[in-house]
Amino acid sequence: MKLYDVAIIGAGITGTSIARELSRYRLNIALLEKEEEPAFGVSKSNSGIIHPGTQNPVNSLKGKLCVQGNFLIRKISKELGLDFKEVGELIVSFNEEETKELLRLKEEAEILGVPGLEIVDKAWLKQHEPNLNSEAVRGLYAPTAGIISPYRMVYDLAENAVRNGVEIHAQTKVINITRADKYFEINTSAGMFKTRYLINAAGLFADDISGMLGIDDFKIKPRKGEEFILDKKKENLARHLIFPLPSKISKGVLIIKTADGNPMIGPTAEEVEDKDDLATSDNGLGKVLMSARRLIPAIDDKDIIAYFAGLRPAAGDDFIIRHEVKAPGLINVAGIQSPGLTASPAIALLVKDILQNNGLGLKKKLLFRAHQGKTIHLFAIPFSKTKGLIKKDRAYGDIVCRCEMVSAREIRDAIKHGARTMDGIKFRTRAQAGRCHGSFCTTRIMKILSEETKIPLTSITKRGKGSEILKGGGLIDG
Repeated sequence: MKLYDVAIIGAGITGTSIARELSRYRLNIALLEKEEEPAFGVSKSNSGIIHPGTQNPVNSLKGKLCVQGNFLIRKISKELGLDFKEVGELIVSFNEEETKELLRLKEEAEILGVPGLEIVDKAWLKQHEPNLNSEAVRGLYAPTAGIISPYRMVYDLAENAVRNGVEIHAQTKVINITRADKYFEINTSAGMFKTRYLINAAGLFADDISGMLGIDDFKIKPRKGEEFILDKKKENLARHLIFPLPSKISKGVLIIKTADGNPMIGPTAEEVEDKDDLATSDNGLGKVLMSARRLIPAIDDKDIIAYFAGLRPAAGDDFIIRHEVKAPGLINVAGIQSPGLTASPAIALLVKDILQNNGLGLKKKLLFRAHQGKTIHLFAIPFSKTKGLIKKDRAYGDIVCRCEMVSAREIRDAIKHGARTMDGIKFRTRAQAGRCHGSFCTTRIMKILSEETKIPLTSITKRGKGSEILKGGGLIDG
């Protein structure tokens, strides 16, 4: 049985960031994921905001890593061809009492090192955010805030890690872990893995993984956030990410620009017990609409095209990133909720340092392939360039998803790069993500997926085993 130097549990944004960073070194690395594909856990519901660091306590680990991560994302985006866009952030106040809180947030953020912060007045807001509520009096402007596709970031990190030697084992659920002599034995649904060092980046289930090795001093308490996606025709509803003043447990209901153009409103923040509770509700919709309309009164519920909920893996007020003395070689990376996406590159560097400080020898590879080509998305390029692509390859002119302008070539490329489910294709390409929710393109995508992978049509799933789309000769709700 192969002995790995490092095994990472969880192929979300944290696990794939760590895997890619460690792939710079001469190590045998396994990345274990219980779902059918990476990004199918917490990361699939991320809003895609790259935070500047304005809403974190000065002495917090998450604050420090957020500011560092915001800087690092730029370099990683250039290397991997990611769709990072710096759009800036506004935290809005509606009276003088709230403005005092903006000043406090600015002060704390400047101590953390957030650059370019500015308190802007009513005239600035009117000029730069014409749809904003006219009752807003001030805003804290942070120019370094940005947006990115969280799924595509995970996929590109994972692909680059594999290119540099990491093994990804999907559909590999951890059942039990034991410590044997100088290594861990990880019993999984796909067999046994042995590793010298173990990184627990299991998101909502990080406490369960940690508990298998007797470390049970933290508990993941899922915090559900309901969010609502608006039609792409509302792309210019806001020019920045717009926040209210934060509460003790949440950054509040936001107006969120996204990398794909569709604005989002949300999220709610509700503690739940069930780690699989992804239900949306009329109550959640009502709360979000009321709060969002306080920021932009013109928001119309008729423009909502999709509802979804995500669970944030809360474990107290701060991230838990530490080597466990009681289980030498185990590094817990838990409670990585917002701003976890932003902080992920900095978390990876911190984990690398922790490993090195606890005996893992790190020798850099002579050749680390940092760069990879930018994935082509027709929805993101001008029509003049699309015409050139079609001349080179007619499959770019074969439009499969009309709502999101996704071609057959893009679908086939997504499959070539690892998509094995309908959600995997949707997260990579946006096919099925438009107003019709795949009514016109689902059967065509299934046919292409079956042709490319030799998976029978009856075995094609939405998101993995148990979500088959064809049963008994007909379409079912996935």
